[in-house]
Amino acid sequence: MSAVLLAVLRHLIVAFLVLFLLPLATYALWWVASGGRAADWRGADWSSAGILPPPRSAPDALVRIYAARVGRWRGILAHHTWIVVKEAGAARYTRYDVVGWGAPVRTDAFAPDGRWFGNAPETVLALDGEAAIRAIPAIRAAVADYPHRSLGSYQAWPGPNSNTFAAHILARIPQSGITLPPTALGKDWTPPGRYAEVTPSGTGIRLSLRGYAGLTLGWVEGVEINLLGAVAGFDLRRPALKLPGWGRLGLPA
Repeated sequence: MSAVLLAVLRHLIVAFLVLFLLPLATYALWWVASGGRAADWRGADWSSAGILPPPRSAPDALVRIYAARVGRWRGILAHHTWIVVKEAGAARYTRYDVVGWGAPVRTDAFAPDGRWFGNAPETVLALDGEAAIRAIPAIRAAVADYPHRSLGSYQAWPGPNSNTFAAHILARIPQSGITLPPTALGKDWTPPGRYAEVTPSGTGIRLSLRGYAGLTLGWVEGVEINLLGAVAGFDLRRPALKLPGWGRLGLPA
């Protein structure tokens, strides 16, 4: 092997250690040290986190996308994302998720702003009023035509999973200018034979080998390198680093 190839290999190994293994290792230490995680599904808290007001006290139309860390050790790596909508004047919220048991697409299976495996949700997207009114029909249509809804189609890794579903929804409302967190493992999954596509925001391109490896370049998404579902990269639009485990570190998205 030539000296040039050896030098390139060494640089790749260093980059892998710095961009992927080191962030994951440090976040894993923080995750274990912080403690208090639910040991199993039955013991977890799934109650409302109190983020949303009672629907009758919020008459305007509303759209939210939430993300919360998944359960047990998997929370080191990934978030679960879901969508909440409410038409103007509606007496209730509607929540859409994809889950890994039974029929994947679920409606109102959990509290709209509920904790996920005891982990509080973070707001990824918030649309209110006219912006929500314009987005809701497209969101409901995207839920209805989500292609990976049959029994057995869900795969926690590399996808399609809950984050593949949320990315499918976001692609219908590109005007939102929002991308999913880098820890939304499965957001970059693509079906067999589809290796290049426009990003959900419509501002860039994504190359993906079925979610196992890939590269995303976009104004909204920034620069993201996907390796086995973990994402490292940076955001220029709102300066931030994107690191496995830690997610997005910088200005609010």
